[in-house]
Amino acid sequence: MVKAAIVGATGIVGQQFIVALKNHPWIGIAALAASERSAGRSYKEAITEASSGALRWFCQEPPIEEVMEMSVQNATELDISAIDLVFSAIESDTAKILEPKFAVDKPVISTASAFRYDDDVPILIPGINSEHAKLLEVQRKSRGWKGFITPIPNCTTIGLAITLKPIYEAFGLNAVIMTSMQAMSGAGRSPGVLGLDILDNVIPFIPGEEEKTQRETQKILGDLEGSSISTARFSVSSTCTRVNVREGHTESVFVSTRKACAVEDVARAMKEYRGSSREAELPSAPKHMILVLDDPFRPQPRLDRDTDDGMATVVGRIRKDTVLENGIKYLLVSHNTKMGAAKGAVLVAELLIRDGYIS
Repeated sequence: MVKAAIVGATGIVGQQFIVALKNHPWIGIAALAASERSAGRSYKEAITEASSGALRWFCQEPPIEEVMEMSVQNATELDISAIDLVFSAIESDTAKILEPKFAVDKPVISTASAFRYDDDVPILIPGINSEHAKLLEVQRKSRGWKGFITPIPNCTTIGLAITLKPIYEAFGLNAVIMTSMQAMSGAGRSPGVLGLDILDNVIPFIPGEEEKTQRETQKILGDLEGSSISTARFSVSSTCTRVNVREGHTESVFVSTRKACAVEDVARAMKEYRGSSREAELPSAPKHMILVLDDPFRPQPRLDRDTDDGMATVVGRIRKDTVLENGIKYLLVSHNTKMGAAKGAVLVAELLIRDGYIS
């Protein structure tokens, strides 16, 4: 059993890690860490409001009782000598400082964007670019680390990259235009303010989000050439908005393909795409990497985000676009707090355990 520490354990993503690792066959929770104010308290005490006694547990799933009694350590003083793997669920500014300290000795899988764009850091989606894991050996050598850092993609990028992969392989891509309608849960918790902002409204700007989807998509779908990734040679343009939906990002995607293709060809490529059969056998892998629906009123976040426990990307309304050259357009729904967050990071850990990068 791989012994894992969760850093940032009291936050929303940290809680999602706890849920994702419940009864996991390969990975056990061996340590919890958070800010100094939570250190030395039980996990239950750390997520309980002192004034009201309310439990600040944000997952739909119930709290994991055996974790509630674990002691929370100070993240800056975390002893990782008996740990095999660190899951990082902290903000990027803090990640820049703490993650390299852990990576000197141990593997770090992160949900933060702090190192996503470094040349020797892969952004992994098992079954989409698993071969990029080889870059971790380059990273270890260049930085003199025993461990490594590998982040998962931004939660908006992940569904886009997954659905583009079979199109890119089969027909090539010239350009991608995407508009996101992102769930409230992607913004974290800001009591009162978020609810008042989003009620009867659409927020037309999410700072940094559009740049992330553009850069990450090209990196994820790029080719590993020697000791670096050659980014995919198609352009990406995106508009990212926040809508009044609890969970599940919806994205409207327009693509210009290099080879002309029919709607049926694109649907078939998505339906038949399996990545590697070896990735499909990982404990957290979805039954369907991409599920294509024929109902013109699907996908919908409320109906489709939980497909395969939130790990599948659901696609619908594939149709021709007459403006772009060889134009195809479709909609997708991807679960931003499952595949796009902690459980997606656990899936990456499973890939790296299977392939010998984590032991």
